[in-house]
Amino acid sequence: MAHLFICPNCGTRSTASDRQRGFSREARGCPKCGHTFLFELLDDYYPAPDAAFFAADQHGRLIHCGRGSFELTGLDDERVIGRPATEVLGLDWEDGTDYVEQALEWGVRVRDKRVRVHAEGDLPAEATADLFPAYDDDGGLLIILTPVKAAQSST
Repeated sequence: MAHLFICPNCGTRSTASDRQRGFSREARGCPKCGHTFLFELLDDYYPAPDAAFFAADQHGRLIHCGRGSFELTGLDDERVIGRPATEVLGLDWEDGTDYVEQALEWGVRVRDKRVRVHAEGDLPAEATADLFPAYDDDGGLLIILTPVKAAQSST
């Protein structure tokens, strides 16, 4: 059975027959950029070219800002590591539900949710969020925010 993976650093998708690297318990890394861990996808998922990637730990604290994160928020790893994702990114969900908390608590994927992103020191931006929990012993969450174009936001 092939497993689908996505890198939180560069967004590269890959497949493998095993979740670990060889016979070790070491997590599989990215074959393109060498990032040390990947998130497993349970179905086929293609992020938009301008999507921003963030990785959070099992408590919702950011541990990595990946591809597109600086372009969307103006934030980099040094300013966010160890801080709550919802707070640092200023996530204001359209329906009021905290989907970061829900995805972590329930261990479920959350797809296509509208959110306003108002990161520290940046202008607010409308986005669509996709969240993928980590299916390993450490837990965690991959947060992918895709900016909504002006024409899309009026619909």
